[in-house]
Amino acid sequence: MAKPLLNDDLWALIQPLLPPPKPRRRDHPGRKPVGDREALTGILFVLKSGIPWEDLPQEMGCGCGMTCWRRLRDWQHAGVWLQLRDLLLAKLRGAGQLDWSRAVIDSATSRALGGVEGRGPNPTDRGRPGVKHHVITDARGTPLAGVITGANAADVTELVPLVDSIGPVAGKPGRPRRRPERVQGDRAYDSEPHREALRERGIEPVLARRYTAHGSGLGVFRWVAERTLSWLHGFRKLRLVTEKNEDMQYAFFTLALALICYRFL
Repeated sequence: MAKPLLNDDLWALIQPLLPPPKPRRRDHPGRKPVGDREALTGILFVLKSGIPWEDLPQEMGCGCGMTCWRRLRDWQHAGVWLQLRDLLLAKLRGAGQLDWSRAVIDSATSRALGGVEGRGPNPTDRGRPGVKHHVITDARGTPLAGVITGANAADVTELVPLVDSIGPVAGKPGRPRRRPERVQGDRAYDSEPHREALRERGIEPVLARRYTAHGSGLGVFRWVAERTLSWLHGFRKLRLVTEKNEDMQYAFFTLALALICYRFL
């Protein structure tokens, strides 16, 4: 049998993070709103399948697509998806499932259709509009942080901001953790000023250098970030970006990162 889109364990983690529903009027209360679990099921279906909101099947009992869209927007503004990601990272750290010995950084580009905010011409796709998903993971491939830019943004410009956006990750007694021991990346991150910025943060930079022979051995470690990006673009709403608003792009992006973290639990 197919796995449920929203199982009981995942719902038990998300439900306490959701803001309480608005109280209904006593006189003329109107139609009963769609439940949060049903709306979230619809959101997950759109995220995974990539269908337009208006094509959400009514037979699923999730309400109309616009209802789910509004619920996703409101939960994004309430910071639910960032809280979920932080909660899952804390659980992983508490279980000893985060490997801070190194962090791996990489990016992948997606096509952008229509008037998508933040898009840029993709230099590897004949200048077609696109966005770039930047991700930094631990040594096992668990996403620690992510950011979205235009497809024409240089990877190296997001190196330090991504490192600084990690954590703090709780889950164990003492001070929360937010720094890996080293950061590894391919030739796109070759920059002496950025290496120095990592050293100032107490992080060892292990970044491939341009114009050197292949076979540095970094591929033995970097594949985990490539796998995570592959998982990320397995969510079809991220493989082909159609959300016009940048907030909604981040809503899907952060939710997808949290779902990948959940896979490691």
